[in-house]
Amino acid sequence: MMNLDDWVTALILIAVFYLLFFIGKLVNDLLHREYRLSYELTERDNPALALAVAGYYFGLVMAIGGALAGPSNGITEDLIDLGIYGLLSILLLNISWFICDRLILYRFRLSDELIRDQNQGSGAVSAGVSIASGLIIFGSVTGEGGNIRTAVAFWAVGQLFLILAAFVYNRVTPYSVHDQIEQDNVAAGVSFAGALIAIGIVVGLAAERDFESWAEDFPAFITVALSGLVMLPLVRFLTDRILLPAVRLSDEIAAQETPNVGAAYIEALSYIGAAFVICWCV
Repeated sequence: MMNLDDWVTALILIAVFYLLFFIGKLVNDLLHREYRLSYELTERDNPALALAVAGYYFGLVMAIGGALAGPSNGITEDLIDLGIYGLLSILLLNISWFICDRLILYRFRLSDELIRDQNQGSGAVSAGVSIASGLIIFGSVTGEGGNIRTAVAFWAVGQLFLILAAFVYNRVTPYSVHDQIEQDNVAAGVSFAGALIAIGIVVGLAAERDFESWAEDFPAFITVALSGLVMLPLVRFLTDRILLPAVRLSDEIAAQETPNVGAAYIEALSYIGAAFVICWCV
């Protein structure tokens, strides 16, 4: 049962958490001066930007939350860790967005798709990258024995795996993911986002273990992360053959006049579910 000191400590940590969350919002607003969030959401009713921002906020919760998870070392140490790793998490999460813009959805400008075209497929992918990166940051800053260098290193390798996942996903789908998303195909964006979130789950949980040494932990981390990449084509095949045996996923998502968003939800959640199974078993 929590005593009064525990409640006071919890309230202080919650207050600092929301202060960091507000800082994360301000940083995102300052980095994206090409739009005004309140205008886009209330005047233009922009669903694409709403998706992207909601994903960023959820990723921000996970990223900062990594500094709160784990055993307490006393209120002073906890506040120092929360301040240092919380600010680091905000920085890394915003860099992740630009990595998405330049290296994952590299065939077009993400901000143009979100603001000018209100492209919900792009919004879904942006949200997926933010959530995946938040999960990776959570794992990178959680656990005993690590420091800022290990957190940044695991995050950087995690971003590399997100880029590799985008390449693998585009190879295993019979359609061009970039072309479909640029054509405002929401279903293609949802499926792709699910794959990215799944990789974020696998990589994030692989990074979460206590850090002992690079020689011991890094090979294990890479092995688990690679299993996530292997998972993508396998899960797509199983979803196509077992969950939706009467149709082809690629046809439902990219070969009909109105893309089947429902089929995309099933594919996306299949990836996410398989990611948890991998983490529980590996």
